[in-house]
Amino acid sequence: IFVGALLGTMAIGMPIAYALLISGIALMIYMDMFDAQIVAQNIINGADSFPLLAVPFFMLAGEIMNTGGLSKRIVNVALALVGHVKGGLGYVAILAACILSALSGSAVADAAALSALLVPMMVQAGHNKALSGGLIAASGVIGPVIPPSIGFVIFGVVGGVSITKLFLAGLVPGILIGLGLAFAWWWEVRKETIVSPPKKSAGEVGRALRDGVWALVLPFIIIFGLKFGVFTPTEAAVVAAVYSLIIAVFVYRELKLSELYAVFVTSAKT
Repeated sequence: IFVGALLGTMAIGMPIAYALLISGIALMIYMDMFDAQIVAQNIINGADSFPLLAVPFFMLAGEIMNTGGLSKRIVNVALALVGHVKGGLGYVAILAACILSALSGSAVADAAALSALLVPMMVQAGHNKALSGGLIAASGVIGPVIPPSIGFVIFGVVGGVSITKLFLAGLVPGILIGLGLAFAWWWEVRKETIVSPPKKSAGEVGRALRDGVWALVLPFIIIFGLKFGVFTPTEAAVVAAVYSLIIAVFVYRELKLSELYAVFVTSAKT
C-alpha cells in the first residue's frame, strides 16, 4: 500500500515530502489506525531542528550582504588584486565567489550578487555574455562547498554527521574547485581580444582592502569560531547575519532601517 501510494503520487509530479505524507496516511487508513494527531506531531517534529535554523539565517546573511554593500566591496577587492590581467574579470568572479562562499553558504545568493555586479562589466570588456553567465553560474557551485554551507547543514542533520567537521572538510575541495575554474577560464579566454581594466596602484589596492576589511574579516570569524568551539554552526549563521546587518547599517550605511522589512521578506521567499 505504502509503496504503491508513493509511486503513484510521485508519478503525478508531487514533491517527495508530500508524497511520503500521503503514502503514510494511506497505510494508516488501510490498517484502520489513522490518527490526525500522529500525523501532525510527526510533521512538527520533523521540522523542529535547531541545526536547520542555520539555513534561513545564512540566506538572510547573503541577502543583507547583497543589499548592504558587503558583496560589492568584496568584488572591488578582487578587482584591485587580479582585475588587470587578461580575462581578469573572470578571475575576479572566481575569487569573489570563494570569499562570498565563506559568508553566506548559499549558491543562489552568491550567484545573484556576482551576476548583477560582474556580468555587465564582462560584456562591456568584450567577453561573450553566455560564457560570462556560465562562469558566474559555475562559480556559484563553490557556495555549497566552502564553509559555511547550507547543503552541509542539511546533510549533517539528516545523516547525524558533525556539521562542524563537514564545514572544515569543505575548505580544500572548495579551493580546488576555484583553481579548476580559473584554469578553465584561462583556457577559454587565452585567444580572445579583451579590454582589461588598468592595473591598480598600490594605494588603490590598499584603499580597496581598507574599505572591504569589514566584509573580509567575517569568514575568519566563522571558521575560527567553529574550529575552536566558540559557537555551533547554527550560532555561526546568526553571527553572520547579525554581523552583516551591523556593518551594512552602521559602518557602510548602505542599508537603511526602513529597508529591513523588504530584506526579511526577500530572504523568507528564497
